[in-house]
Amino acid sequence: MINIERFLPAIAWLKHYRVNDFKQDFVASLIFTIMVIPQSLAYAMLAGLPAITGLYASILPSILYSLFGTSRTLAVGPVALTSVMTASAILPFAVSGSEHYASIAILLALMSGVLLLVLSLLKLGFLTNLLSHPVISGFISASALLIIIGQSKYFLGIESHGDTLLPLVTGLYQHIGSTNIPTLILSAFCITSLLMIKRYFGQLLTLTGLPESTVHLLEKSGPVIVVVVTTLIVAFFSLDQLGVAVIGTVPTSLPTMNVNIISWELIKALLPSVFLITIVGFISSVSVAQSYAAKRRQDIQPNQELAGLGLANIGSAMSGAFPVTGGLSRTVLNAECGATSPMTGIITALFILLTLLFLTPVFYYLPTVILAAIITISMSKLISFADLKALWGFSKKEAILLIITFLVVIIEGMEAGLIIGVVLSVLFFLWHTSHPHIAIVGRVPGTEHFRNIKRFDVETHNTVLTVRIDENLFFANARVFEEQLQSLVSQNPDLQHLILMCTAINMVDASALQSLEKIVSRLNDAGVKVHLSEVKGPVMDKLRHTDLLKQLNGHVFLTQHQAITTLTQYKAEE
Repeated sequence: MINIERFLPAIAWLKHYRVNDFKQDFVASLIFTIMVIPQSLAYAMLAGLPAITGLYASILPSILYSLFGTSRTLAVGPVALTSVMTASAILPFAVSGSEHYASIAILLALMSGVLLLVLSLLKLGFLTNLLSHPVISGFISASALLIIIGQSKYFLGIESHGDTLLPLVTGLYQHIGSTNIPTLILSAFCITSLLMIKRYFGQLLTLTGLPESTVHLLEKSGPVIVVVVTTLIVAFFSLDQLGVAVIGTVPTSLPTMNVNIISWELIKALLPSVFLITIVGFISSVSVAQSYAAKRRQDIQPNQELAGLGLANIGSAMSGAFPVTGGLSRTVLNAECGATSPMTGIITALFILLTLLFLTPVFYYLPTVILAAIITISMSKLISFADLKALWGFSKKEAILLIITFLVVIIEGMEAGLIIGVVLSVLFFLWHTSHPHIAIVGRVPGTEHFRNIKRFDVETHNTVLTVRIDENLFFANARVFEEQLQSLVSQNPDLQHLILMCTAINMVDASALQSLEKIVSRLNDAGVKVHLSEVKGPVMDKLRHTDLLKQLNGHVFLTQHQAITTLTQYKAEE
């Protein structure tokens, strides 16, 4: 019998949904909608699309994820990183603001959604593990820096293009002479107001005697106050007539994808960008979802998350918008507003739809500088020097990986940075595993424990050498392992028994098996018996069907203690 809940997780929480839950979610959704609208508008602008597109991307995707996703808290919609990656992917093919640009954005959302569904069907969520922490950290910090520099054109009221450091800086330098003074003044007001409200608004609310929980919630609405005030200033003083850029008239119809400008060549050219947008979006989304699930003792199913996010992106494409995912800032706001279930995603979507239907005229005088200021302050939090400092103290190789990823993103772009980061991560991993840690071990006196002779005062025997291999054995390290063992044996002329302690070995491939057979054969000719100890069950199951155990001139011992006891007694009897 088909388990419908597996494909439609909403059934599970709807079974226990009550009227009181709806009342709480309704209030939470109302507050959340007010707070998230400016953010959605800003991230659409970041993607190089009309700001109102951010609201299109917050309706159907939110509903679909609420029905098909497994997180009770995750809020899906426009997110800074995927937005800027969207702009980076489209700019080589179209001019921002054109019909062609909007069509490619819709195509990106559609392709990302289909890819997520394919990954879900094939259960390939593990591919996201290719992005290590240093790569993600370097990528996020560099992307945030580029985003901040890119917002400067809105603060200055000038035209400037580019998605890497040199073009961005060059463009700003070339056009800085045409800075719009009213825009610059308004920008200073927006940034100062946002920073002041962030620092002091909560303290002012506390003085009113409101409960701490209410204060904590209301202080998050600070940016909304600045948005309203700046919009009123622009409207009252007609600053749009002085060159201050505003949202303007909101279109009454949804953008559509012009299929005539879509070709197979374009689709193939976009595939690398689609893959990276999908992987980065999924990683950030699942990490946020899992952190909140752990706090609330709920369960997250990664493969179903792939399906939920895939349908959300297809929904975004149907809405004429761009790729979406689960965002940290959106989810934090959602949780702090008091969301109890995914119903908040559905109710919020309906509130945003009502806003689009009846309140779009209020966006006319909304200045783009306030959205740029919101983006800039939000992105500044993502530039982390603490990560680099911590990694430098823990692992210089990983710190260097972070630095390289950061520099490549800054100089060559986001896609190149991620690709280089992933390639270097794999190369570092292969280098590490191709140089396995091999320790000579001895028995801790009076115990059955065996430890590295370089770290502990242990008992050893001249005729018995125990070597512990702290790595899986496969093609990348088979030859190095073979050479290291040969070197160790040559340094012990009295050696009669070599014990390979296999505690940490979980896998042996064909190349390593061949190396083991060579070692047994060579040492047999040299009069040295080779023994195995503490071989794990799955490894032993594979070895039973090979010639290694037939050629082995020693024994396979269950424990290392048994091996040493048996061989030292055997030597004593001789």
